[in-house]
Amino acid sequence: MNMNMTKADLVAEIANRTGISKVEALQAVETFMQVVKESVVAGSSIELRGFGTFLPKKRAAKVARNITKGTTIVIPEHEVPAFKPSKSFSNSLKDK
Repeated sequence: MNMNMTKADLVAEIANRTGISKVEALQAVETFMQVVKESVVAGSSIELRGFGTFLPKKRAAKVARNITKGTTIVIPEHEVPAFKPSKSFSNSLKDK
């Protein structure tokens, strides 16, 4: 497998391993990504046992500096998408 896998590589690998067409694999990958995006934007998380959880994560407000202008700005509290790998997933990387 590649060190950096693109969506096209992922689709090809899924098609190869399952025997479905690349068109069907692409549709499945696109649908999965859309469902994850919609759920996280709506404030829900998606837990895939043994893999991990996609979730919205709240970032606290903070003060930052604009170095070029020499001013400080306040970055308001906001949410960002996050992925938290499962314990077994994390351990598989440690045991590599």
